[in-house]
Amino acid sequence: MADGVGMDLIEVARIERALDRHPRLADRLFTEGELQYAASKGRPGRHLAARFAAKEAVVKALRLGPGTSLREIEVVAGDERDPAPQIRLSGRVRDQADSRGLSVQVSLTHAREMAGAVAIAESA
Repeated sequence: MADGVGMDLIEVARIERALDRHPRLADRLFTEGELQYAASKGRPGRHLAARFAAKEAVVKALRLGPGTSLREIEVVAGDERDPAPQIRLSGRVRDQADSRGLSVQVSLTHAREMAGAVAIAESA
């Protein structure tokens, strides 16, 4: 049963502009693995925007407050056995989810100029 649902939608260009204007922002928002994954793709900004949307959706699904470190929410690409992206939590975000017995599932999408994600928090 779902204990929380979160959704976020963002313009790809908005993330691309923010990262261009503030190069250190990428290190505050994304893990090294996320940055490497995006860099391996044809349009990295599209993949980073989808990951940003996923992080925001997870914050909403877990009902976390402002100031949550988005680096503590990592979107891990799926593999051949299970192509769905996975969420890896760390730090205070993981502690909060664990204390409430919650795990998170996520679905990402991006098309042309928009990226979005839906996250569902459910009892583990």
